Amino acid sequence: MRRRLFIFGVVTLVIAVTAVYLGVGAYVYNVISAVKPGCQTHIEDMKNSPSAFSAPSDEAHAQADMTGFEMGAYEEVKFPSRDDKLMIDGWYVPAQEVDAADAPAVILVHGLNDCKHSPYMLLPAGMLNRAGFNVLMIDLRDHGDSQVEDGRFAGGTEEYRDALGAWDWLVSEKHIPPEKIGLFGTSLGAATVLIAMGEEPRVAATWEDSSYADIQVAITAELGRYGVPTFFEPGGILMGKILSGDDIAVRSPLAAVSQLNGRPVFITHGDADKRLSVQYAYDLADAINANGGQVEPWIVHGSGHIEAMFYDTADYQQKLVAFFTQSLGR
Repeated sequence: MRRRLFIFGVVTLVIAVTAVYLGVGAYVYNVISAVKPGCQTHIEDMKNSPSAFSAPSDEAHAQADMTGFEMGAYEEVKFPSRDDKLMIDGWYVPAQEVDAADAPAVILVHGLNDCKHSPYMLLPAGMLNRAGFNVLMIDLRDHGDSQVEDGRFAGGTEEYRDALGAWDWLVSEKHIPPEKIGLFGTSLGAATVLIAMGEEPRVAATWEDSSYADIQVAITAELGRYGVPTFFEPGGILMGKILSGDDIAVRSPLAAVSQLNGRPVFITHGDADKRLSVQYAYDLADAINANGGQVEPWIVHGSGHIEAMFYDTADYQQKLVAFFTQSLGR
């Protein structure tokens, strides 16, 4: 009887501890993965469009001059994501002062809780467009005007299909050759385009600004930011699989860049980034260089998370245009 009671007590304790662990894991997953509807990071940016936009309204950027980066006539477009066929919303702006049919194109992908209305998308788009590139800015699934799948982000492991849907649309509808199409992304968008490049061997070049490297390392750091013990990281990933079917550890930028076979990648990150560690830039560069590529990250001293384009606008523009000019042609 004592033995049975002991075994019963142990089993009960294990069940209780497991239930608590999974419950906290579910809470962790819900907090980290939730996507706010629309474009909620910068709600005031919803008035922005390619033809008229302003800098972020916070104190650090309020004085930034966007004159000359506005674009001309643009097309509102919709297309399916690759494979799962969610409807993705975008803005397509043909190249200015050149024949758009012969110009290269760049797809721009935003970060978490952001959208195509954001100046963090419109500014680099304007830099490229005024230099003779077609640009396509998209809203990721569950963001902006694109289709809501489940109201959660998947760390780029599903969103890469949205970037590749945009790539497919440029090839099929605008008849732009694959070797003349590049990808650009910030934060979550940067992770997304790196994964997309790893999945699609015909992607010609990618610029990533402030990506994470390994998603599990990034989640552990994120838990620390929320003050949650890091041993709940496996529980959060497991509950993601159970609650939404998302396996956010199934792909990562760090794994993707080992499959690029020397295709050009530009890496930039601010060393004052408090959101995603600058170490990720070095990790990604090391992985690329170890697998036949050649890249040296541009680390912007004093710049915060995806702030380099406003912190050092002239240098950002010069490097961005030069990278895609060299990679895609003109």
